[in-house]
This record gives sequence, structure tokens and C-alpha cells, in this order.
Amino acid sequence: MPTIEQALANAARLLEQAEMETNLALMERLDQLACSWLSMASLLMEKERA
Repeated sequence: MPTIEQALANAARLLEQAEMETNLALMERLDQLACSWLSMASLLMEKERA
């Protein structure tokens, strides 16, 4: 299970790649993957609070 920090780092890395991408389909996929990592980070934060 990744940590919150790892999930956020993965999201940031994917968003940076998406910003440099010229292929629109790949850019959108990278953005979707980043959103998945952000959701994972959010769930991990909620779990940590409980």
C-alpha cells in the first residue's frame, strides 16, 4: 500500500508529464492516472484520520 506522500508524488509526476505531452490522447490518459493517484491519497488521508 503506498503512502500519502508516494501517491501525491506519483500524481505530480504524471501531471508534469501530461503538461509536456503533445499527444492529446496520452495527455488525457496521464491526467486520468494522476486523478486516480489523487483519489488514492485522499482515501489514505481519510483512513489515517479514522
